[in-house]
Amino acid sequence: MAEADAASESPSLGSRIVVTWAELTVVGLAGGVLGTTVGGPPALVVYFATTLLSVGILLYNVNELVQRSIDARLGAGG
Repeated sequence: MAEADAASESPSLGSRIVVTWAELTVVGLAGGVLGTTVGGPPALVVYFATTLLSVGILLYNVNELVQRSIDARLGAGG
Protein backbone atom coordinates (compact mmCIF):
# COMPACT_ATOMS: atom_id res chain seq x y z
CA MET A 1 0.00 0.00 0.00
CA ALA A 2 2.84 2.39 0.84
CA GLU A 3 4.46 1.67 -2.52
CA ALA A 4 1.28 2.67 -4.35
CA ASP A 5 1.14 5.95 -2.41
CA ALA A 6 4.79 6.68 -3.19
CA ALA A 7 4.23 5.92 -6.87
CA SER A 8 1.26 8.29 -7.07
CA GLU A 9 3.24 11.11 -5.44
CA SER A 10 6.36 10.69 -7.58
CA PRO A 11 7.04 13.26 -10.31
CA SER A 12 5.32 12.52 -13.58
CA LEU A 13 7.98 12.98 -16.24
CA GLY A 14 5.72 11.95 -19.12
CA SER A 15 3.00 14.47 -18.36
CA ARG A 16 5.55 17.24 -17.79
CA ILE A 17 7.10 16.49 -21.19
CA VAL A 18 3.68 16.67 -22.87
CA VAL A 19 2.83 19.94 -21.11
CA THR A 20 6.20 21.44 -22.08
CA TRP A 21 5.79 20.32 -25.70
CA ALA A 22 2.29 21.81 -25.89
CA GLU A 23 3.41 25.12 -24.38
CA LEU A 24 6.40 25.37 -26.72
CA THR A 25 4.22 24.53 -29.72
CA VAL A 26 1.69 27.23 -28.86
CA VAL A 27 4.35 29.88 -28.20
CA GLY A 28 6.31 28.92 -31.33
CA LEU A 29 3.29 29.01 -33.61
CA ALA A 30 2.01 32.27 -32.13
CA GLY A 31 5.45 33.86 -32.45
CA GLY A 32 5.82 32.62 -36.02
CA VAL A 33 2.43 33.93 -37.07
CA LEU A 34 2.94 37.26 -35.32
CA GLY A 35 6.48 37.65 -36.69
CA THR A 36 5.33 36.89 -40.23
CA THR A 37 2.39 39.27 -39.92
CA VAL A 38 4.46 42.14 -38.54
CA GLY A 39 7.49 41.67 -40.80
CA GLY A 40 10.56 43.89 -40.97
CA PRO A 41 12.58 44.94 -37.92
CA PRO A 42 9.70 44.39 -35.44
CA ALA A 43 9.71 40.73 -36.49
CA LEU A 44 13.18 40.47 -34.96
CA VAL A 45 11.79 41.71 -31.65
CA VAL A 46 9.00 39.11 -31.92
CA TYR A 47 11.63 36.46 -32.65
CA PHE A 48 13.64 37.45 -29.56
CA ALA A 49 10.48 37.51 -27.42
CA THR A 50 9.48 34.06 -28.70
CA THR A 51 12.96 32.73 -27.93
CA LEU A 52 12.88 34.27 -24.45
CA LEU A 53 9.44 32.77 -23.75
CA SER A 54 10.60 29.37 -24.99
CA VAL A 55 13.61 29.40 -22.68
CA GLY A 56 11.38 30.55 -19.83
CA ILE A 57 8.96 27.67 -20.46
CA LEU A 58 11.78 25.14 -20.49
CA LEU A 59 13.34 26.48 -17.29
CA TYR A 60 9.98 26.66 -15.51
CA ASN A 61 9.05 23.09 -16.39
CA VAL A 62 12.48 21.71 -15.46
CA ASN A 63 12.24 23.61 -12.16
CA GLU A 64 8.79 22.10 -11.48
CA LEU A 65 10.05 18.60 -12.20
CA VAL A 66 13.12 19.02 -9.98
CA GLN A 67 11.04 20.56 -7.19
CA ARG A 68 8.54 17.68 -7.30
CA SER A 69 11.40 15.20 -7.21
CA ILE A 70 12.95 16.91 -4.20
CA ASP A 71 9.58 17.09 -2.43
CA ALA A 72 8.93 13.40 -3.14
CA ARG A 73 12.34 12.41 -1.75
CA LEU A 74 11.98 14.55 1.35
CA GLY A 75 8.48 13.23 1.93
CA ALA A 76 9.62 9.61 1.54
CA GLY A 77 12.65 10.08 3.80
CA GLY A 78 10.89 11.99 6.57
